[in-house]
Amino acid sequence: MEPFQEHLKDYQQVINEKLFGYVNRHINPGRVRDAIIHSIEAGGKRVRPILLLSTMEAFGVDYTRGYTAACALEMVHTYSLIHDDLPAMDNDDMRRGQPTIHKAFDEATAILAGDALLTLSFQVISEDSNLTSDEKVFLTRELSRASGGAGMVDGQMLDMRSEGKQVSIDELKSIHMNKTGQLLSFAIVAGAYLSHTTSETFQKIENLANVLGLIFQIQDDILDVLGDADAIGKPVGSDEGNDKSTYPQLLGIEGAIREMNEYMDVALHSLEQTGLNNTFLAELVDFLSTRDR
Repeated sequence: MEPFQEHLKDYQQVINEKLFGYVNRHINPGRVRDAIIHSIEAGGKRVRPILLLSTMEAFGVDYTRGYTAACALEMVHTYSLIHDDLPAMDNDDMRRGQPTIHKAFDEATAILAGDALLTLSFQVISEDSNLTSDEKVFLTRELSRASGGAGMVDGQMLDMRSEGKQVSIDELKSIHMNKTGQLLSFAIVAGAYLSHTTSETFQKIENLANVLGLIFQIQDDILDVLGDADAIGKPVGSDEGNDKSTYPQLLGIEGAIREMNEYMDVALHSLEQTGLNNTFLAELVDFLSTRDR
């Protein structure tokens, strides 16, 4: 196994272990916890928490101080997927190669499992003795903003409202900067904040944070057209089936790739400006634009 893949696997393993620990300690035994465990056991790339930790690692600080924030971020992401899959939203039957929670359990359990994960995310941040009071306030404020009505929730609403309509590329960009981009951006920003970077460096790394969601989403859209269903863990063409606008639909496959490469140029420039271009974080950003799942 290549060093990058080994490091990625190590990150995924520790995040999974800590996620199970938080859920088992803080969620009462029963159907809701079983549903949450079902979702966590399905796996996933854990991109968001790994981005947070690898940002801290790139800045040369003790990234273990970011474990709780990273897991809180993954809790919010997992809750969003559980709710996103519901019949009232995207109505997906499969997630990460296994039945979605509302299929494996029922809709009410899926809703409550998502609710439990969202609220647990803020609880674990507030209880982390390794964080200062200022850090807890920053993380809670930024995570709630990124995931709320001015961030991910708004993006999901815009996405649903756009189904069956022809949207412009600017409208599509706005949808995904919120729905997908906000949590990815939080990962970078939180990692930089916990690394106590200078304000100048913080501003430069924000340029990476601002385009990361678009890079991730465009590659997602490309995989929905060209990807392998077994590798992705859900049927390809699901966006088209849900009558959603995508980058390949609006720009064509080649146009979508060009658009993603433009955002990659911004990301790489940000990494160079901050001296982080020869780090695992830089490899991870490249991986997000070339992944096959």
